[in-house]
Amino acid sequence: MNLQSHTIEELNKLAGEIRDKILKTVSQNGGHLSSTMGATDLIVAMHKVFDVESDPFIFDVSHQAYAHKLLTGRWDNFSTLRQFDGICGYTKPKESKYDYYVAGHSSTSISLAVGAAKAIALKGESRIPVALIGDGSMSAGMVYEALNELGDRKYPVVIILNDNEMSIAKPIGAISKLLSQTMAGSFYQKFKGKVEKALEHLPESAHYMAKRFEESFKLITPGILFEEMGIEYIGPVDGHDIEALIETMEVAKALGKPVIIHAQTTKGKGYEIAEGTKEHWHGVSPFDLKTGTSPKKTSVKAATAIFSETLVELADNDKKVVGVTAAMPTGTGMTAVIEKYPERFWDVAIAEQHAVTSMGPLAKEGFKPFCTIYSTFLQRGFDQVIHDIALMDLGVAFAMDRAGIVGEDGETHQGAFDISYLRGIPNMTLLAPYNETTMKLCMAFAKDYNHPCAFRYPRGAFLGDDRPSVAYELGKSVLLQEGEEVLLIGYGNGVGRAEQVAVLLEANVAILDLRFVKPLDEEMLVKLSSEYKKWYVFSDSAKMGGVGSAILELLSEKHIEDVVLTSFEYDDDFITHGNTKLVEESLGILPEQLAKKIL
Repeated sequence: MNLQSHTIEELNKLAGEIRDKILKTVSQNGGHLSSTMGATDLIVAMHKVFDVESDPFIFDVSHQAYAHKLLTGRWDNFSTLRQFDGICGYTKPKESKYDYYVAGHSSTSISLAVGAAKAIALKGESRIPVALIGDGSMSAGMVYEALNELGDRKYPVVIILNDNEMSIAKPIGAISKLLSQTMAGSFYQKFKGKVEKALEHLPESAHYMAKRFEESFKLITPGILFEEMGIEYIGPVDGHDIEALIETMEVAKALGKPVIIHAQTTKGKGYEIAEGTKEHWHGVSPFDLKTGTSPKKTSVKAATAIFSETLVELADNDKKVVGVTAAMPTGTGMTAVIEKYPERFWDVAIAEQHAVTSMGPLAKEGFKPFCTIYSTFLQRGFDQVIHDIALMDLGVAFAMDRAGIVGEDGETHQGAFDISYLRGIPNMTLLAPYNETTMKLCMAFAKDYNHPCAFRYPRGAFLGDDRPSVAYELGKSVLLQEGEEVLLIGYGNGVGRAEQVAVLLEANVAILDLRFVKPLDEEMLVKLSSEYKKWYVFSDSAKMGGVGSAILELLSEKHIEDVVLTSFEYDDDFITHGNTKLVEESLGILPEQLAKKIL
């Protein structure tokens, strides 16, 4: 949709229509709400000032880009948002040429904008990368690595800082607003440029006084950090005043240098129930538009809830138990323990690398850290796991939530790779529970284990039924039932899947709870190889480098050649978004599909 000829009145009306469309769709499908509602006016102004046909539009995380999708030819099929074979909840170039880059993890946008600016400069073109980033994403170190280079190289890049927490400018108040209105105007920018040129020709004493005046002026603005990094700062600007946004973006566009526009927005803007800093409305399941209430959830306890309860119990009984999460206290179940023991459990914001490394010294000093991060986000701290934890052989326990298929969030969030990327690290132990009892036993083992370990568990409920079990012992598996000829090997949530398949097979099959994929229970597996010749592996993880690979390596080392092993792990591909059952059906891993394959 070309907005070049739209009037301010028409743009305001359009923004309202976009919000209505987002509200109706998200209330039916679920998805990200408060952030994308708050960013709508910013995106409308971006499309008015910049050329989406040529200028790279780069969205950090991109969960706030729904308005961009609606403005770029996806209005009619927006009702398929986050559904299987429908529109992705994040930017996706395969879906539209107007989505410049895949995004789903935070704090990448400015690096991408710098890279795009380099390419544009090398090609001799005049396009301008535009990056929209939220204030929460500014907590990650990658942002400042990018800003450091950008301020040095001075590529023409416009960064729109969406401040929906009002955290940067809150102490400034009316003075800040007055200054921002001045700084956003072309007069100020021209005046500033003339002053800078004049300073070059002034005597040293006058130059010193003028610079001190300029620095003092910047001290009472929120932009001093960016200005000191060599990046122009304009703001704060009202992120819901489309006319002011357009004027400000026009100024930034004309400067021909890196500029940060600091815009203040309200989360959930246009839907009063969700307005403000209410974490619940960041990502939502379907809800009633009139009341804001969601259907009652199933009474089955989620794995995250079990983790949360158990961590509190461990912390109650042992003052050495500490923990960290990276901006996901609710999602990881850390909220309860942070509230109860704020001096021992921390949310360090979107800073997975720092979260991992900071737990190392705590383990070295005799504490027991639980580093609680989604499987997909621990990828961001991979080097730190190796260099700062495993190399020192420190007793940090990595609790990896959202392992396996996560559903509607799709490719960027599927927890498929943790086994593959952690298994090759020396000193690392990998284990997994499959129901409530084994989760508690798994965490008890992790608490007392003085070496690095990582355990994984799914989003939602475990597939396996709860039952009594024995304590975890390093590298020891548990044979849940004996059978004839066929052995089903489950790891973590794969045990529950194996149990479901066993029922459908209507045959006498053996089921092994592997428990540890590193180290493997060599004694048990060698013993079972003489009794069962057909092995089937169940694990919600990538096949390459996964559980099946580990077992095949063992069989090869032991020269066991008469066992035929089939792994039902994920094939070598990124897994699409959509309802979890539909995604699993497309992968051929529903219990009835697996039973048919075995038969």
